[in-house]
Amino acid sequence: MLWESFGATMLGLVLSWAALRSLSGRLPSARAVYATGALGALFGAFLTHSALGPGHGVATLIGAVSVGAVTLSLLIRPRGRRLTRSAAAQ
Repeated sequence: MLWESFGATMLGLVLSWAALRSLSGRLPSARAVYATGALGALFGAFLTHSALGPGHGVATLIGAVSVGAVTLSLLIRPRGRRLTRSAAAQ
């Protein structure tokens, strides 16, 4: 379980790095992106390991990358669109 956690954290950081390289203008600060990627991957590894049990290292890492990617996708802001107030709020 220790190696799965270490591997999931490293994969989350690599995923965060790739997201920052390709979507740098649409993401918040790098610190928030790295933290979200690493913690999302750790949670994904925990969730997958809890569901499958021990002995499924590759599947656990796949689950870690999947949940890490989903949590990183929640940070992406819309492209070039200004946020305006709704008509009901005015």
